[in-house]
Amino acid sequence: MTNGRNGSDLEFEADLFKAADKLRGNLEPSEYKHVALGLIFLKYISEAFEAQRTKLEKEEFADPEDPEEYLAARTFWVPEIARWSYLKDNARARDLKIIDPVTNKEKKVDIGGLIDAAMEAIEKANSTTLKGVLPKDYGRTALDKEMIGDLVELFSDVTMHVEGEKARDLLGRAYEYFLSGFAGAEGRRGGEFFTPRSVVRVMVEMLEPYKGRVYDPCCGSGGMFVQSEKFIEDHSDQQHVEEAKRQISIYGQERNHTTWKLCKMNLAVRGIDADIKWNNEGSFTRDEFSNTYFDFILANPPFNVSDWWRESLAEDIRWTEFGTPPQGNANYAWLSHIYHHLAPRGTAGVVLANGSMSSQQSGEGEIRRKMIEKDAVDCMVALPGQLFYSTQIPACLWFLAKDKSANGHRDRKGEFLFIDARKLGVMVDRTRREFSPEDIAKIADTYHSWRNKDGGYEDVPGFCKSANKEEVAKQGYVLTPGRFVGAEDAEDDGVPFEERIAVLKAKLDSQFAEGDELEDSIKSLFGEIQPNE
Repeated sequence: MTNGRNGSDLEFEADLFKAADKLRGNLEPSEYKHVALGLIFLKYISEAFEAQRTKLEKEEFADPEDPEEYLAARTFWVPEIARWSYLKDNARARDLKIIDPVTNKEKKVDIGGLIDAAMEAIEKANSTTLKGVLPKDYGRTALDKEMIGDLVELFSDVTMHVEGEKARDLLGRAYEYFLSGFAGAEGRRGGEFFTPRSVVRVMVEMLEPYKGRVYDPCCGSGGMFVQSEKFIEDHSDQQHVEEAKRQISIYGQERNHTTWKLCKMNLAVRGIDADIKWNNEGSFTRDEFSNTYFDFILANPPFNVSDWWRESLAEDIRWTEFGTPPQGNANYAWLSHIYHHLAPRGTAGVVLANGSMSSQQSGEGEIRRKMIEKDAVDCMVALPGQLFYSTQIPACLWFLAKDKSANGHRDRKGEFLFIDARKLGVMVDRTRREFSPEDIAKIADTYHSWRNKDGGYEDVPGFCKSANKEEVAKQGYVLTPGRFVGAEDAEDDGVPFEERIAVLKAKLDSQFAEGDELEDSIKSLFGEIQPNE
């Protein structure tokens, strides 16, 4: 599929999303999301299966019909009923006879029922990874079957000009773009499952997760993991990308069961192996990785959650380091949870509301002081507004480090970097801003030059400042970057002050004169209007 602008597949995702969105009719985005994403997932695993099948057919001793051959290649086995070619051929089916993969009995189905059967068959064939993950309500009466058929035919065109690994990559990109599109359409609720890609890229580029365990305790649809793998792809020798990917292990936990399913599918579409846990109690009450420690933690927890506390948490080991977080706001509970789970040389990036940098309520100021005194905080980044789908609350990035002398970097004990990125980013529509690649590079490079040995870091007024504990203490242990970076240096254009004032005065006089003329014109106009007798 091409985008029509340059004959390539680049940036095709937006066109595909627009085309798909036209088909949803009166279906709400929150409901339609699962319909569209489920079909993209089916298309992806079918493309991957067919690509592997073609390889096996060319091998002398391989059996293309042996599911174990596909498992060995980290590819899902796709039963015949679930293969995209079969779905495409029956996109307009009304009374198709199939064998139900659950009951093994014959039944008649339309295209919706066929897709449900396909999902059941795939889960049955790949139960270790996909059991209970895939959507299976395409056959319900309320869902327009013509729309489903249209979607099948639309997604069939995605690989019109590409095949194999390229097709799979396109479908992975499409899945991520659709997540983003639905997050925007759902507004506040969308932010519950999707963190904007440009924000995630800033965090990933700063932390550089090349090797080790990567964890997200509130992982949503898995965007942190996708970008971590993409980071490896972008910074590795292309001949050894797959080997490089195997150097990281991914772990996550998600409380919302529907979002957990989205995450599992998102990672499967990207071919990412991960241990993603679900329970409806959440990471505080039921920590699925209580005895596991991680090299990198990336998280965008929900802001300012007030109902997180349970009495069972009163003596929790996670509060040992900095004290028990306030019961009415979970921000510092997230920071404590994340810091607790860092390995001895681990680092973390966390998105939080701006209030977390300065709040003195309920002991938050004291916890923050302890974090600073114990060198848990490495860097703070103030973000511009309008980056997120879910909230207009100003946000920031916390970067934590267990050992600020580890990982081959310079010893930064007693030092803290402050970056004010509020002026960066570009508006991509009327309501939302994104960081450009140049913005991301500017933030990440500043952090790296400060963190690295012989990095050549220099303070930039209005943008970044390296401060010590004494300077932070003087600010009352408030971590707002604007307090430290100062005002941006004004560019000297060589015009003397007196001359500049004269020019401004002349402009003001001219505007006053224009105002007087306008007032006279209005009075004259009203004088010509005679009232009705």
